[in-house]
Amino acid sequence: MNIVEFTEYLIQSICKEKDLVKVTSLEEEGKLTLEVFVPESSMGSVMGREGRNIKAVRTLVNAYAYLHELPHVELNIESF
Repeated sequence: MNIVEFTEYLIQSICKEKDLVKVTSLEEEGKLTLEVFVPESSMGSVMGREGRNIKAVRTLVNAYAYLHELPHVELNIESF
């Protein structure tokens, strides 16, 4: 499982419409950016109260990156 699949798994476990979640990655200058696309109706669940859910996902994704010796990960959440 790579970092994109791991992130997708985490977001899908929170999201209501699991099949609509999409994660893409971009790597530039020693930094990895993950773009996460979720439906507008699931955005509240993904963010959580006071941003707690997304903060926890960011922590887990960066821990995964550290363990697999990947660069620091920036996580961007977009809705459609």
